[in-house]
Parts: sequence; structure tokens; C-alpha cells
Amino acid sequence: MPEPLAELDITEVEGFDNLHQPEGILEEMQKYAAAAYGAEESYYLVGGSTCGILSAVSAAIPREGRLLIARNCHKSVFHAAYLRGLQLSYLDPGQVPEVGIPEAVTARQVQEALEREQGIQGILIVSPTYEGRIAEVEEIARIAHGYGIPLIVDEAHGAHLGFYPGFAGGSSRAGADLVVTSVHKTLPAMTQTALLHANGTLVDRRMLRRFLRIYQSSSPSYVLMASIDNAIRLAREKVDLFRQMTMNWNRMLEKLSKCRALTVWPPASLPQAEYQRHQDMGKLVISVQGTGITGQELYRELLENYGLQLEMACHSYVLAMFTIADTVQGYERLTKALLDMDSRIGRPESQRYFQAESGCLASIPTDGIPELGEDVQRSAKTAGEPAPPGSRKGMRLSECWDLPVEWAVLADAVGRSVGEFVSIYPPGTPMLVPGERLEKADLERILQYLADGLQVQGISVKEGRPGLMVLAEQA
Repeated sequence: MPEPLAELDITEVEGFDNLHQPEGILEEMQKYAAAAYGAEESYYLVGGSTCGILSAVSAAIPREGRLLIARNCHKSVFHAAYLRGLQLSYLDPGQVPEVGIPEAVTARQVQEALEREQGIQGILIVSPTYEGRIAEVEEIARIAHGYGIPLIVDEAHGAHLGFYPGFAGGSSRAGADLVVTSVHKTLPAMTQTALLHANGTLVDRRMLRRFLRIYQSSSPSYVLMASIDNAIRLAREKVDLFRQMTMNWNRMLEKLSKCRALTVWPPASLPQAEYQRHQDMGKLVISVQGTGITGQELYRELLENYGLQLEMACHSYVLAMFTIADTVQGYERLTKALLDMDSRIGRPESQRYFQAESGCLASIPTDGIPELGEDVQRSAKTAGEPAPPGSRKGMRLSECWDLPVEWAVLADAVGRSVGEFVSIYPPGTPMLVPGERLEKADLERILQYLADGLQVQGISVKEGRPGLMVLAEQA
């Protein structure tokens, strides 16, 4: 550790307060954070948004209770449900048709779910989503409170919201009861830094503090806590940084509107008012649908030949992120690279993969994945009709995840209930949850991800054949 940083790495010594019972400087810093985000109370998190989600869900929903969640939520939500024995009900966010990214859930979806399902004791949504879609938090909070239940918002990617008029407001000011935000994702703070905001009376603050003590380290890093405070003060005091970011962002989108093969989201034509309602600024999605290349190919090209590190890649798009720390040169470098790539797409040498919109399994390349082609053909012959989605009837995640499991080749696992989470990281959103059945469509998607060279967590290769853990036949 560099010496200047090591000198700052203190513990709970005299005069520096205690995070788990703040009465001095840390109490004042948390009050400053609450004022910045319009919350009644804010708690520092040194274990990332993960420990905030675990604490929020545990405090808001009684053991073995029922939680309504967006299906595109982070895996930490499922972990909280496992630890507390919760029953989960899902909201399907749908997609943005132009680029195929997950949409934010709507107030109408929440209302219909509450009318359809009895016994919901809390709601958890993601806003903004990983790709930047913003939910109708104020209306969803109003609906939730009409039923007397709390709203938890995973705002991990929204630490910058509310600091500049061109951005959407934060979820605390919109009426959410508990809001978790990762300071390090969109503000200049160190990794693992996050905040948990609390509002209203629907969640017992005493219980919330109890679970924060359980899920957080008893020896929190003062370097990380100082980083949180520095980032929030910078965001409040340096408004010009947000103004410059907005100018750079709009200039980049205008230039990228010349792309003819790649599809950029949000488009330059998106009204500025949309950034205050439905779209986060700084999340640039570049779709390769219909181009003949994959998102992973675009990602690698930008990294290896242009020296540009993007946030993530999946089969049909890549995601780039911008914050107030990005320079004009950074915007210009990505703009130039994407325009260059766009001009090259469509040449014969780029047509190596199947068209992204077709979903044709027969064209999946098998190089580097032995027997993958055989698995694909076997699955096509044996899969039959897709099995109904969802966990085993009447079983909670905590029950499904603890059942005996066995490893199975992917092609043989179609129609069986999986025994482990399957996901691509980032963003850590589960494709499959323990207890859910592997359908033919899931198989096709997993095989395509493997063919693209993506790391699919929960999938392992034995003797050259990809497979996963499924619930044992006797379970």
C-alpha cells in the first residue's frame, strides 16, 4: 500500500467515531449525505450496494414473507431472499425495442401485480437499470404506500441523480422508503463505497441498523468512508462538471447519429426532457443487431485496437459508461472509434457470426468448445415443448437452493430444475434462479453466450462438454 494511503488507514481511534454507533464526525457526514440526496437518514456502506440490499430487504420484509421484485434485479436481492426464506413474485420489465435492452418496470405493472397477487409485503425495483432506464418511482411509491407496504429501490447506478437539473431526480425525493446507491459507480469514489437512504415509517429503523451491523464489517475502512464524503461534496459543489458532462454527451450523440450499421441508444433525437423521466445520461448502449458481428467482437475490437475499456458486452450490444470524471478526449476517442467501426461493418470479412436477430442455432461457431455442435443438435431433437417458467410450485428459493443437486450436460438438462444461479457478470442479473426449469430458449441463449466467449457463471465444462448443476432426480 502506498505510504500516504497507509497513513490514512486508521481504525476506531479517539476522535474518529464508530460507524456502527456514530455520535461524532461520522454522524455529521451521514447527515450531510442525507441532505444531499433528500433522505431522512443515510447510512454509509463499505461493503458496496450488496450489503445495503441485504440489509434493506431483511429489515423491510418479515422472515418467510413475500416480496415483489423486478426480474432484472441484482443477484444480491435473491441472496437476501434466500437468507430470510422469502417467497418471490416477479415483475417482467420488458425491453426497449430499438436496442433490446431491459426496460424499467412501470407503475401499471406494479398496480396489476398487487391486484393479482395477495400477501405482497414489499416491492423492490431497479432504477436506473444497468443500461440507464429510469422507473416511475414516484407513482410506484404512491401505489405501494396505498397498500401500506414499503418500496425499496436498487439505485446502485444512480449516485449522480438529482445533482444537476438535466438529470432525473433521485428515488429518495420521489418517495421511496429505502434506496441503495453505489457511490463508486457514477461518482469519483473508491470501489465498495455505497449509501443506504431511509425514509418514512414503514420500515423499522432499529431493525435496519441491526442488519447493517450484521452484513457490514465491524472494522469499516476509514479510507472508504472519507472517499464517500469527498465524492458527495464534489458533486454538490462542482456543478460545472455536470454541465461539461452534458455538453460532451450531447456532442458525442450528435456525431454518432451518422452511424448506419450500429444502433446507438439513446439517440441524439431523444428530447432533453426524457433524461429527467425515463433515461439516464451517461449510459451509452451500442447495438450490433443485424450487423453480422457480436457485441463481444465489438468489445474486443475497441479494447485491443483502440485502447478503450467498455463496461460490458453481451451478444447483441455493448455498454459504455460516462461520468463527470471523463475527459473531452475520452468522448472523442470513443466517437472516432465507433464511427470507424461503423464504416467497416458489412464487409465480407466481418460476416463471421449469424445475424443477431435470427437466433439460428445451426450457425453458432463451435471452435474452442468441443462437442458444442453435438450438444446443440441433441437438444434440438430432445427438448420438445418448453417447460413452464418459475420455481417449483409452492417452494421458496431457500428450499430449492438447499436441495440435493447433480451435474448434467446442458442438452440433457432441458426441462429440469436448475440447482444454481446462472448469470453473466457484469451485471449480475440471474438468467436462471435455483428451482427454475431450463427451457430450450435458455439453452440456446447459454450456448450462444459460450460461443461468443462470454463467461457464464454457473456453467462449467467437463471433458469438453458444458453443463450445470440441476436438482437431483429424487429431490
